Amino acid sequence: MSPQYPKDGVVYDRMFNLFGERFLGNGLVTVCNHEHWHKQRRIMDPAFSRIYLMSQIETFNEKAEALMEKLEEMADGKKEFSMLSMMNRVTMDIIGKVAFGLELNALSDDQMPLPHAVTMIMEGVTKSRIPFIKYMPGKQKLIKEVRESVRLLRHVGKECIDQRREAIKNGKEAMLDILTQILKGDALEETRDDESILDNFITFFVAGHETTANQMSFTVMALGQNPEILERVQAEVDDVLGAKRDIDYEDLGKLTYLSQVL
Repeated sequence: MSPQYPKDGVVYDRMFNLFGERFLGNGLVTVCNHEHWHKQRRIMDPAFSRIYLMSQIETFNEKAEALMEKLEEMADGKKEFSMLSMMNRVTMDIIGKVAFGLELNALSDDQMPLPHAVTMIMEGVTKSRIPFIKYMPGKQKLIKEVRESVRLLRHVGKECIDQRREAIKNGKEAMLDILTQILKGDALEETRDDESILDNFITFFVAGHETTANQMSFTVMALGQNPEILERVQAEVDDVLGAKRDIDYEDLGKLTYLSQVL
């Protein structure tokens, strides 16, 4: 965010609430005051440092391996399945673990409610642009489910925040993840605002996995439509990784063509 290019308040105000339920509130994405945004962004910076990301490479490898096993299981040639759903689940597992210390197991547990809740929320964001939708009889079931999904996500966020606070209070060493940085930012404020803390939890949880899942799904589709590019990507991966199963942090900088494709 730059003071020279301010956010459109009308657009971002729509995401403060979603059908009457507080959604992104005053989180990093929706806040339009540059000073407030800049302060929040600086507090979050350590969670995106090279050192922290390097420390999480084992988690990235573990979740990627779980995805490969799931895809091998599903790819029996007898039925179709949603690649977007798979990507949503694995990226949710990753953001949950790396950013908030949560083991969600969304990829392996089909009954886990959060993936469906986020899907409903994103549909609600799209549908909320329809004028007078709140008054349309045929949309009341959708609106009810979207509201319930927002409440579920904020409830999970509150439990996660309370558990981390309790752990810190009991002297346990906190990871330098996004949740820790959110709580540090709150500690610097004159007044404690749990709703604003939840706003940033929701912001990073939803935006952090949904955007990546969309990118990965689109990339898989595009590679399927362009076999010559797929072949070149495969050759680079084989050249850099060889027979290795896991990726080292240093390998990422060598995957230049894959980075361009992404």
